[in-house]
Amino acid sequence: MRTVIDAHVHIFPPEIVQRRAEFCQRDRWFAELYSDPRARLATAEDLVASMDEAGITVSIAAGFPWSDPGLCAYHNEYLAEAAQRSAGRIAWLATVVPHQRQAASEAERCFQRGASGVGELNADAQGFAWDEPGALSDLVETCISARRPIMAHVSEPLGHRYAGKGTAWPQRFVRFLERFPDVTVVAAHWGGGLPFYELMPEVAVATNNVVYDSAASTYLYRFRVFRLVVDLVGQQRVLFASDYPVLRQKRFLERVQREGSLTESELRAVLGENAQRIYGVQLPLVEERDT
Repeated sequence: MRTVIDAHVHIFPPEIVQRRAEFCQRDRWFAELYSDPRARLATAEDLVASMDEAGITVSIAAGFPWSDPGLCAYHNEYLAEAAQRSAGRIAWLATVVPHQRQAASEAERCFQRGASGVGELNADAQGFAWDEPGALSDLVETCISARRPIMAHVSEPLGHRYAGKGTAWPQRFVRFLERFPDVTVVAAHWGGGLPFYELMPEVAVATNNVVYDSAASTYLYRFRVFRLVVDLVGQQRVLFASDYPVLRQKRFLERVQREGSLTESELRAVLGENAQRIYGVQLPLVEERDT
């Protein structure tokens, strides 16, 4: 039986789910994504129920890229408590405003609480620029010292528009990678197409410590993207990620296994082994006994 780790999901405190309109007033980017009441918000309990239905062992939960450090800290507390209650089913990432003074200390506090990394950082939501990376130095150095990865929202410069797409394009993001070659980075949403540019030798050098997650794939690419990116960058640098609740975990996982055209060895790496290595995920004790 394969171990499955969903490397990119989002959960929210019940207060935010219940008082959505109030938080739309407090954060511009939250309003862009969630002002429509049909846009799904999930709590930790919703996530665990979804994981049970899908057969997912662990999910790595991010909060939201708030522009207010106070909201980041509030969300971090919820994530830490949810992970503690989950008996190992939920790992989590610290939310910080990366260019602000308190980002490094908040990240360090979260690492001490058990956070597996930092993210999802979002330049459009939080008011920083990937191609002006100097402002992120303190946070990056903290992550390098703690051996924790940074998960970043990266978007495609082409294609259709959608809520939350933003302008974190590969040509901007690569400036950050060139400035900080030693930090491990998870480029969400297939890095906005960045793996295809790894055919260029200079881009392959800059992306040496980058792995790609598949969050929200069905909104972006045909399922051939799994086969193509594994062929381009290797099976060790791709993470299964749904972006739940944007995508349903069960349906997405089934499609990856059916339509992704990956071998058994590649599926084991993409669906679980890579996330264990990159994020330092410890499997629940029951799963360890089964394996």
